Amino acid sequence: MSVRKREWSTPKGDAKSAWVVDYVDTGGRRRLKTFAKKKEADAFAATASVEVREGVHVADSASVTVSKAAEFWLASAKASGLERSTLDQYRQHVELHINPLIGETLLSKLNVPAVRAFEDGLREAGRSGAMVRKLMVSLGSLLADALERGLVGRNVVREKARARQKGKDKRQERRQKGKLKVGVDIPTREEIKAIVAALEGRWKPLLLVAIFAGLRASELRGLRWADVNLDRKEIHVHQRADRFNEIGRPKSEAGDRTVPIPPMVANALKEWKLAYPRPVIGRDENGKQIREDARPEHLVFPNGIGKVESLANIINRGLLPVQVAASVCDPVTRQPGDLQGGETIMKARYTGMHALRHFYASWCINRPADGGLGLPPKVVQERLGHSSIVMTMDVYGHLFPRGDDADEMAAAERALLA
Repeated sequence: MSVRKREWSTPKGDAKSAWVVDYVDTGGRRRLKTFAKKKEADAFAATASVEVREGVHVADSASVTVSKAAEFWLASAKASGLERSTLDQYRQHVELHINPLIGETLLSKLNVPAVRAFEDGLREAGRSGAMVRKLMVSLGSLLADALERGLVGRNVVREKARARQKGKDKRQERRQKGKLKVGVDIPTREEIKAIVAALEGRWKPLLLVAIFAGLRASELRGLRWADVNLDRKEIHVHQRADRFNEIGRPKSEAGDRTVPIPPMVANALKEWKLAYPRPVIGRDENGKQIREDARPEHLVFPNGIGKVESLANIINRGLLPVQVAASVCDPVTRQPGDLQGGETIMKARYTGMHALRHFYASWCINRPADGGLGLPPKVVQERLGHSSIVMTMDVYGHLFPRGDDADEMAAAERALLA
């Protein structure tokens, strides 16, 4: 690799000069790059020589813009079978946030300072901290795809992230954001008992499965009778319904699992199957409707026409009202600007279905003496369908018994010294 000065004269006789870096890239092709100043040429030569030696150099002429790389990335995501909601989110990230700021930038010119400027620009444009983090993850995935295609030599987003995280424990950082609290994020045992006692109608079997099997809302909405074994008291999770009501595979390979259910849940499902809202296929001689028997491919918890039930209906018609009926709620005073300003109403304490999943996790973890199952972490991971034990311990690790309380220490001492 050489740096040399090039001089020439214009048609008007003016003397011109520039500095040229002459080198051979990783593919054996000769490249020339021109700079106005020698220090710029030297800096490029120093960087390029290292990149060529490591096999990661991509010349500007062989690179593409960020917007073009985004097209390749989105096409790859679609071909890999990602859910429609995920693809829509990626597309919005590209079209609304990434392309307007750096879409015309060549990948080869996208260095750490440029990425930092992009991040700062997002904040200055009013994007929230959570959105900025999501966009940086998407840009990192975009560059990872471009790196595999040979369109860029480095993933500067992930290099930046590694530098920022150097010396930090990510799991500790996650724990510092706040642990799940019983009575705030996780319903208490008394609250669950009150909710179970107040359950009735079509929402009873669904919420019982959520409480005592820990299925995600999407898994409840996609559950088929073929996946419910009432004789063995098991539920097999093989599919889920996304927010567009489209049926697909579970969130991960670990999400495809078998979950045992207690007798109360199995009995509620048996009763629900008899009362299942089956489609009308005719009428008998007395004009009474004849309904089709529940088939294995039918959904267990469909809407009124046998299709996927919406999450909003489950929450607004099932989860929230039963909490009010069970007095698992708090008084809230309407704001003066509301239609009924100043009026005090009772509002359900837990607003999302994931609260019931949190309770199921705590029920699996708690000791039998405390009304739980006392399961080891690995079994809890499998029951919840988490992709790794790290995820389970990050979220629920603080709920596991410590094993060093006074009574247990005393028992261990007696056993040792007996």
